[in-house]
Amino acid sequence: MCHVIVTCRSMLWTLLSIVVAFSELIAFMSPDWLLGSPHSDTEGNGVDSGEYRSSLGLYNRCLRIGVSCGPYADTFGEVASGFWQAAMLFLAAGTFVLGLVACISIFSLCFQSILKKSIFNICGLLQAIAGLLLMVGLMLYPAGWGSQKVIVYCGAEAAPFRPANCSLGWAFYAAIGGTLATFLCAVLSAQAEIATSSDKVQEEIEEGKSLICLL
Repeated sequence: MCHVIVTCRSMLWTLLSIVVAFSELIAFMSPDWLLGSPHSDTEGNGVDSGEYRSSLGLYNRCLRIGVSCGPYADTFGEVASGFWQAAMLFLAAGTFVLGLVACISIFSLCFQSILKKSIFNICGLLQAIAGLLLMVGLMLYPAGWGSQKVIVYCGAEAAPFRPANCSLGWAFYAAIGGTLATFLCAVLSAQAEIATSSDKVQEEIEEGKSLICLL
């Protein structure tokens, strides 16, 4: 019999797991990892219509932020540098694991174990692994700032771990925030396990209740 068990801690873990997975996916796909130096936009009549900035992602770019965006690399081998290729692999692997855990977390409301193993403990372990994968990817990313592609966007002074005239975009910070939240999810999974296996939950199961909601 399926017992739907909802507690504050298990629900918080489920929601945060889903949010983290989406945040990492959106950050990975965004072109706003690096923001190029400001450029003056001069019209044909010589009138300066203001400044604009280009942006560069892991595999895509925008000629202006939010405008004329698309991939600059048609194949994986055309990605700006080997460091970025490695970063993409680690970030993609971490994001995939988080997506898998997010799907499993939804079913944790009804099924609390897999092959007699706590679903929360399994997911917590997977989230810790995903966090490590993401962390390695984020550490590799700035090592690729010395590539020719980054030099075009950020200036000749661009070098590994030195973006020169560029600044970091929201996608990089979102990826960092998502990585930190991933480790938080791994900790919360233990609390979700404690909450759903408490004596009070067991009492309500013995009373024959199929829907159990506890604060």
